[in-house]
Amino acid sequence: MPEPLAIDPAGLPQRFRRLCHDLALVRDRNYSAALAEELQQRVLAAHQRIYGAARPEGNALLRFFAGDLPLLVRSEWRVVVAATLLLLGPLLAMLWAIQVWPDAAFLLLSPDTVSEIEGMYSPAAPHLGRPRAASSEWAMWAFYIANNVRIDFQSFAGGIAFGLGAVFYLLYNGLYIGAIAGHLTQIGLVDTFWGFVAGHSAFELTGAALAGAAGLKLGMALLAPGHRTRLAALQENGRVAVRLLYGAAALTFLAAFIEAFWSPLRGFPLAVKIAVGSAFWLLTGAYLLLAGRRSRAT
Repeated sequence: MPEPLAIDPAGLPQRFRRLCHDLALVRDRNYSAALAEELQQRVLAAHQRIYGAARPEGNALLRFFAGDLPLLVRSEWRVVVAATLLLLGPLLAMLWAIQVWPDAAFLLLSPDTVSEIEGMYSPAAPHLGRPRAASSEWAMWAFYIANNVRIDFQSFAGGIAFGLGAVFYLLYNGLYIGAIAGHLTQIGLVDTFWGFVAGHSAFELTGAALAGAAGLKLGMALLAPGHRTRLAALQENGRVAVRLLYGAAALTFLAAFIEAFWSPLRGFPLAVKIAVGSAFWLLTGAYLLLAGRRSRAT
């Protein structure tokens, strides 16, 4: 291994570009393997000097969630807002419709599903919000993670179908959640159901919206690539979409943890559960709208 390059840092970028050009030339003209290896090591050393020490203030994961993710969400606000409306619009519409026409719930929910959710949120249920098959809070955490990841991935992967899959899953999941919420509200299970979902709803729904936004970003590359080829647009938008999906995954894991360990607790009145849930919504909104501004300014 060669020694680290001992040159003026101000001239390093220009030398790095020259090294990369030389390496590409050597490979293109099939010069000796020893020469190619020597240049490769020099390129790696220069890359480490430029990028490896560029941000000594913290690790990449911390930087991403502390500032890069909210900055990304704000820069991609159009797809984020579109995904949020596609999810929450049908949810609220179905929730309201069932209060007026109770049988509307059966447009999306089978009788067996209705019977199961009524049992899960009944005041007499031994474990609030838990299916009979689940044995513990840890089992429920795994179940919620698997379920939410499946929903998020459907919205994300559906974007490859020119965005139509993402739109479909956002609309469908909004209607489905709205049907459950509307039915349980209409039959009077307000305390148990809303007390259960209040705590984790901010993280779960925001994560679902970000996953949908990632899917829409993929769809935009195929529908409106601009001056790029569709493949180039998909590669470029895909890098942004994957970063949005990282944020969705983190929120999904957090929501699943709260849903498994906080949401089922019966020792707190509905007002406390709603207050905690409202605080989480405010924190989520403040994080996405405000975090990262200082790091961008500097």
